[in-house]
Amino acid sequence: MDNSQEQFDVIVIGGGASGMMAAAVASKEKKTVLVIEKNYMLGAKLRITGGGRCNITNDEDDIRVFMKYYGKAEPFLYSAFSEFDKNDTFKYFEERGLPLVVQARKRAFPHTERAEDVCQVMEKDLNNAYVKIKLNTRVEKILHDGKKITGILTNKGSFTAGSYILATGGLSHPETGATRDGFDFMKDLGHTVKEPTPSIVPLEVADRWVHTLAGVSLSFMKITFFLEEKKAFSKTGKVLFTHFGLSGPLILNSASKVSDLLQNGKVTANIDAYPDTNHGALETQIIKVFDANKNKILRTVFKEIVPEGTAKAIEMILPEIDFETKVHSVTKEQRKIIVHLLKKLPVHITNLMGYDRAVVADGGVELTEMDMKTMRSKIINNLFITGDLLNINRPSGGYGLQLCWTTGYIAGKNA
Repeated sequence: MDNSQEQFDVIVIGGGASGMMAAAVASKEKKTVLVIEKNYMLGAKLRITGGGRCNITNDEDDIRVFMKYYGKAEPFLYSAFSEFDKNDTFKYFEERGLPLVVQARKRAFPHTERAEDVCQVMEKDLNNAYVKIKLNTRVEKILHDGKKITGILTNKGSFTAGSYILATGGLSHPETGATRDGFDFMKDLGHTVKEPTPSIVPLEVADRWVHTLAGVSLSFMKITFFLEEKKAFSKTGKVLFTHFGLSGPLILNSASKVSDLLQNGKVTANIDAYPDTNHGALETQIIKVFDANKNKILRTVFKEIVPEGTAKAIEMILPEIDFETKVHSVTKEQRKIIVHLLKKLPVHITNLMGYDRAVVADGGVELTEMDMKTMRSKIINNLFITGDLLNINRPSGGYGLQLCWTTGYIAGKNA
């Protein structure tokens, strides 16, 4: 190991979204900054976020509505967001030549829809005389005396600073090098850390009919979850079918609640393929289609009454109906079975997919141990903690990255 010990004003451990923002802001305050990143490049996870399109923030104007998305953390965040909110994020990227566009559900993306461009903006901001970046560098130990950090040991030497920003990120997307290092460091430093679980993650289901629809996405479905056959909660939105189960925004944002249910018993769900149409109205629509196609084979006509691309899969759940029969031979009871099924497509949830498929994993340091106005630890007085290391619910839709920009900005300014 190289025994040289370099001294900086600020050391940022982790070169992801919040780490890069913190380093950029600290350098604007004319602080000397060292960014330590164990990957061979900065922003590995940022480069693949939003399927490589990068959902930078959410354009929700009502701050109270915005904050509700962070669940129990809401009251802790008003002060930080009063200093740097989504409008500041828009301004930050637009001033650096990357305007944002707002799409469905108020999600904001770079106009180029390239996460790579977001990283380039951040990297350009770090390209100044105050910032030094060490890539492929792993922090092996954080030295401290119980009140403050005294230095860090890495595989490439030891370093000291006046302030330290921990920005190693959460456990989602392990393919980008995400590990539990940050959680272990915080525990070693005396913090109470909630163990992470994958929180925005697809659901694994047992049903073959779901698996056969892999790649099909339905934009307006209602899904109702049941615990031991008792209704737990419902949500409406877009569902994506996969070879292992269900994904898409609606499912990802239900996963945290489903995780709680799975710990208490058997979880099932019903998908309502026509949430805006009640049983009676749906039956009337189907009767009209049947009347217009009396002499055709049911299998041909069935495609007209089910969501596009789902006919073969839904046939699998109706073994009691002969789809080779003529439509005029379909009995009233069989028609009612079809209507009932389209309002209640059965799903058996077996598990949440793991960290490898998680968009976000929750967990992190308890907020009561943080001064959330400055992102400073109340336990170690020269430690600042950002982004996914804070125990905050982070739904998809731009809220997770906004949390990174905000906490990174506040930490960089105060470190």
